[in-house]
Amino acid sequence: MDDYRLEVYVKNGSGAEAVSCTGIYLRMVFMALALISLLSGGCAMIGPDFQRPDAPVADSWVTSLDDPALESTLPPANAVGKQMSRWWKAFNDPLLNSLIEEAYRQNLDLQAAGLRILEARARLGIATGNLYPQQQSLNASFSAMGLSENSANSGAGDLNYTDGSTGFDAAWELDFWGKFRRGVEAADANFKATVAAYDSYLVTLTAEVARTYILVRTLEERIAVARDNVAIQQRSMRISDVRFKGGLVTELDVQQARNLLANTQAVIPALQAELRRAKNSLAVLLGVPPQQIDAKLGSGGTIPAAPVEVAVGIPAELLRRRPDVRQAELQAKAQSALVGVAKADLYPHFTLLGSVGLRASDSALTATGGSNIGNIFDGNSLEYVAGPSVSWDIFNYGRIKNQVRMQDARLQQMLINYQNTVLRAARDVEDALTSLVNDRQRLVYLRQAEQAAQRSVDLALLQYREGLVDFQRELDALRILSSAQDKLTIVRGDEAISMVKVYKALGGGWQLRNGKPFVAADTAAVMEERTDWGDMLKQKNLTDRSAEQAKQ
Repeated sequence: MDDYRLEVYVKNGSGAEAVSCTGIYLRMVFMALALISLLSGGCAMIGPDFQRPDAPVADSWVTSLDDPALESTLPPANAVGKQMSRWWKAFNDPLLNSLIEEAYRQNLDLQAAGLRILEARARLGIATGNLYPQQQSLNASFSAMGLSENSANSGAGDLNYTDGSTGFDAAWELDFWGKFRRGVEAADANFKATVAAYDSYLVTLTAEVARTYILVRTLEERIAVARDNVAIQQRSMRISDVRFKGGLVTELDVQQARNLLANTQAVIPALQAELRRAKNSLAVLLGVPPQQIDAKLGSGGTIPAAPVEVAVGIPAELLRRRPDVRQAELQAKAQSALVGVAKADLYPHFTLLGSVGLRASDSALTATGGSNIGNIFDGNSLEYVAGPSVSWDIFNYGRIKNQVRMQDARLQQMLINYQNTVLRAARDVEDALTSLVNDRQRLVYLRQAEQAAQRSVDLALLQYREGLVDFQRELDALRILSSAQDKLTIVRGDEAISMVKVYKALGGGWQLRNGKPFVAADTAAVMEERTDWGDMLKQKNLTDRSAEQAKQ
């Protein structure tokens, strides 16, 4: 090995000068590479390998939607996924479709969730970088020194001189126990969990836009119903007033009619205030000022009709369809890897250290023949330090073991949280299905009640005008009609909202972002102008992993 020589040509004032370095430097390089190869081949992965925990999942739903009384049938099971991806289109309301698309593009909370994906992707890059030499630095320095002539040993050397150096330092802690690989595993799982969190919020966003839009339409219809009843009650009051002036009835009939009319009129401002609040909420979801929402919604519309069919699938499908379930699983997976990171500190750390550089000083010592800082690039100015290092925190076992215990306790919490998330997902579906079934049953009876109340009012008005019944019968009929119509309108809205809750509980809607960037183009342009993001903002660097996640 001593026969190998490395020659470096350095340009100086008199031309190119060959600088020779002995073969010991190459020997050190080969020894380091051999050591890396040996250690890498025998590396172990400390810590548990994640296994998805068992979750309590039933074979079927408690509530059935194929009750003959509901006049609905379930589509085939293979239609579930297709219906879930754009479930709002089943309401056949073009405005609802456009509102959801606008919310997807403009909602600020969703944009923040997309930026958290970028943050997690950068953290993954940091963790991946730890697999390579953790310290790599170039350095250079220049200093002028002046020593006191009255200090100890001041006659042993130069009192005034300049010193210059330049070099490269590196330190590489080898991943012998898999500490850094577990760190990458944790960061990768966290990255995928942020994608699942984005999807989970998108499910919530689409459902909330639909729910708020339905609430707006329901309130608009309730206001219209109240105004219709005001018109009917005004006509009734005019009749009672005519009969009072004609001496056929007492003033009591007029005052009772006026009381009923005023109470009905008082309902309208309360409904209008609630409508304004609903519109303001919708504006926030769309990411626009409240002043713009009225123009988007128009002068009024009908409550979207809930689709008769809904594909619910089986409970086990929630494990892969609901993003919050995936998120809980990935969070547990990330925590499992952190247990391995903590356990690795129980074992020795193997590090390769190296420093190579050039140093020279101005010196007039005759014993050494003198030196000149201008000779810093001469071969004699080379200096180096290289070799392996081992460290072992043998007196910190109590602290390290308790760190491992802490991480393990967190892992168990995450595993339980996953199981609990699955249970809550199933509960959400059951609650939504129960609400939908019962709302449909209520609609059957409320439609019959509304028809009967309308007929009662017609008969009461006719009979009162003819003097066949007293005014109390007419008042009762008017109150019943107003209540029946309002309840029917409310439950029509409730049925549509219950259908939205079913779709949300089943985890539908996140597919809206397939093939689209997590960060809007204009936002990405601003960020790229401010910071060097490389190619991280390109969609392909994010969707590949999210697509892989969705298949799990």
